[in-house]
Amino acid sequence: MFQIASAVSTNVGSQLLTLFVLAIPVACVTWTVTHEEVFREPRDWCAEKSTSCPTVAERKFFYLFTCEYCFSHYVAAAFLIVMQYRLLYDDWRGYLVAGFALVWVANLYMSLFGRLRLETKKVKTEIDIDEKAVAAITPSAVPK
Repeated sequence: MFQIASAVSTNVGSQLLTLFVLAIPVACVTWTVTHEEVFREPRDWCAEKSTSCPTVAERKFFYLFTCEYCFSHYVAAAFLIVMQYRLLYDDWRGYLVAGFALVWVANLYMSLFGRLRLETKKVKTEIDIDEKAVAAITPSAVPK
């Protein structure tokens, strides 16, 4: 039914390894633009434009820079073009399959990273609360 084997130029294991490695920079670029402080001002400007522009097309264009899922499609497409990465097929279908797979894996990575950051922040907050509680009980033990 499917003629994948005849269309594959390299082995599937190598293609899958490339998929999981290539998803790392896609996730990194996407996360940095949509979440990190270094891009806060342009992201805030885009968020404002995504609600105030007169046309739907303009609003959607600016929204892309505020949504990690949406933006990851464009970052993945850029990486596919630069790296000429295809998955399972050597023609346009390989780019299509690779594009959606790359977006999915990159978003999986970003979800895991977001969860890790949330857990780290929670632990830091708990430590701060514990330190303040100890300082309130024994004020002379806290250095000035």
